[in-house]
Amino acid sequence: MAPSISGLHHVTATVAEADPDAQFYTRLLGLRLVKRTVNFDDPGAYHLYYGDERGRPSTLMTTFPYAGKGVREGTKGAGQITVTSFSVPPGSLEFWRRRLAAREMPFTEETDRFGEPSLMLEDPSGLNIELLEGAADPRAPWIAPDIESDAAIRGVHGVTLVVRRARESVRFATEVLGLEVVEQAGRRTRLSGRNRRPGSYLEVLESDRAPDAVNGIGTVHHVALAVAGDEEQSAFRERLQTMGYQVTDVRDRQYFRSIYFREPGGILYEIATEGPGFTLDEDLSELGEELKLPAWEEKNRDAIEAALPPILFDSG
Repeated sequence: MAPSISGLHHVTATVAEADPDAQFYTRLLGLRLVKRTVNFDDPGAYHLYYGDERGRPSTLMTTFPYAGKGVREGTKGAGQITVTSFSVPPGSLEFWRRRLAAREMPFTEETDRFGEPSLMLEDPSGLNIELLEGAADPRAPWIAPDIESDAAIRGVHGVTLVVRRARESVRFATEVLGLEVVEQAGRRTRLSGRNRRPGSYLEVLESDRAPDAVNGIGTVHHVALAVAGDEEQSAFRERLQTMGYQVTDVRDRQYFRSIYFREPGGILYEIATEGPGFTLDEDLSELGEELKLPAWEEKNRDAIEAALPPILFDSG
């Protein structure tokens, strides 16, 4: 049986300061900080994971805070993910309008390209964040104390990928990754994994006017696609190599395993396993409360903790 992508696993962005980042995604958007760890490839920086109660795949937004570490400001453009969309329930946008206005958070009204209304705003680092009111979403949300259960974010809805030539990117997504085209509108093509629901959408947008993307603070670094386990991941890796694409070795991210590669338009993709999950080293009730390090970095804990800025709020 051919391997298949179930949907999104997570979106990872490079951001500025850690505490404002955490405040935005937890206190404003109402996600849970499910893991406070470090960038395994650069342990001098945090890797923060926000999502539902368990940090299930397709609910996760993750960030690398790099303020003060010599990382340049990025440029959003072709070869990059430019919008991360979160799924909110039908009829809930009025709640979010009131909430954003009360906190003096600027936003714009959008009539989504596929007939789904949304609000567009920026996070503290300048990332484009969309609250999209689409079809009913069966995922159970994390309920923050001041957000109504019938308005809470269900998870990531999808991402917008800007490329110069959509045809090549869509062909790669369908023929190599096995995604399906579900809708088209103008220069935009919506693709999905096998779940075909919020949490599995990638929207490829062709643009000849966007600047060339520059990775840095305020930009999305990569999008991860979810597979059930190691066997499917290995099958995708073999397929990519056989077809002549460069792909990394399997990287142990402790809470999942990953491979990385670029598609023809320059977007960095990751394929990540669904497990073992974030309760590997913390009880469910305590997720995100303490800094967790991979075993090989424990000997450096004192130095790592001394170099990381404080995150001042209670993650609960």
